[in-house]
Amino acid sequence: MKNIKIVSLAACMAWMLSLMFFSSCSNDDSASAYSGGPVIESISRSGYDLSGNILPSTPVTLVDPKNYYIIHGKGLLSTTKVYFNDFDTYFRPTFVTDTDIVILVDENTPYANASNQLKVVTGRGTAVFNLTVAPPAPTFSSYNFINCAEGDEVTIKGKYFLNPVVTLAKTATEPAVPVTIVSSTLEQIVVKIPANANYRNLAVTNISGTATSLEAIGTAMYDDKLYGMEWGGPWSGKGVNFDFDGDSYQGQKSWQWAFGQWDGGNWGFNYDMTRYKAMRIAVKGTKNGQVNFSVNGGPNYVIPVTTTWVYMEIPLSKLGNPASVTMLTFQESNNDGGNTVLFDDIGFVLK
Repeated sequence: MKNIKIVSLAACMAWMLSLMFFSSCSNDDSASAYSGGPVIESISRSGYDLSGNILPSTPVTLVDPKNYYIIHGKGLLSTTKVYFNDFDTYFRPTFVTDTDIVILVDENTPYANASNQLKVVTGRGTAVFNLTVAPPAPTFSSYNFINCAEGDEVTIKGKYFLNPVVTLAKTATEPAVPVTIVSSTLEQIVVKIPANANYRNLAVTNISGTATSLEAIGTAMYDDKLYGMEWGGPWSGKGVNFDFDGDSYQGQKSWQWAFGQWDGGNWGFNYDMTRYKAMRIAVKGTKNGQVNFSVNGGPNYVIPVTTTWVYMEIPLSKLGNPASVTMLTFQESNNDGGNTVLFDDIGFVLK
């Protein structure tokens, strides 16, 4: 579900003025004489779509936070409170008539384990209407392990996983493939990997949208451990910890390297690069600095280091367009006594 471009405050005011003008000019005696308790007959969207067209007044039973809606009924003029899922929601009294309330659904409205009700409290009683508050679109922060195989149980982390559906994401040549969910919470899903999942991204969908992993399955060089290393080590013979569990960008662990000034190391591999257009890496340091990086002894690429995690994708064109990766070289280059650097999510980006 796409987020709808909400109406501006000025447009809402114009809409309310038209409602009030229509109400004041109406000769419908039965409407003006209504004296019963409040009734909610429908709720519809208010505002404009992305093309600038006014949204249709079609009744809905699903509302999106941070969007405006029109509550339609009767006996609403003396409204004192409006609740979405028992969340006290602010409204402007000037946006209320006896038949309509224009209101913005608060972004903090609860959506899980909620009452699924709209309540309007007036001087004549309370009206209740059944509806669902949509969660935000899901976010996909990580999954572990990236280099998984058929039958493996993989943990996906993120947010807003309300009644999720997980798939191998659709590609230009392949349809989406359902993935079995073993268990789920609002921030974590455990899934079982199906056959033929290599080089496919994982996607999580809720009623509000879809989030897709940055990384494709089977494209990791480091994901809690270093894959495919055939030889190598730090030049100083010390300082490397592939099993650091104090911080990570992806998964549970990261590669910690306590560099001395200008220290570095070489690591040997044998990866074919036919499928790939870039290398990826996430980096964080104890202090700001930089690390020189190269592939197969080719052109030097300077990786900036900050005290927060930074994810980057390095085009192969910046690394000499290698047809294969046989050696990675890292060298601390702060020129100020060294640095402790964390590396994570090292791998490849598909074409």
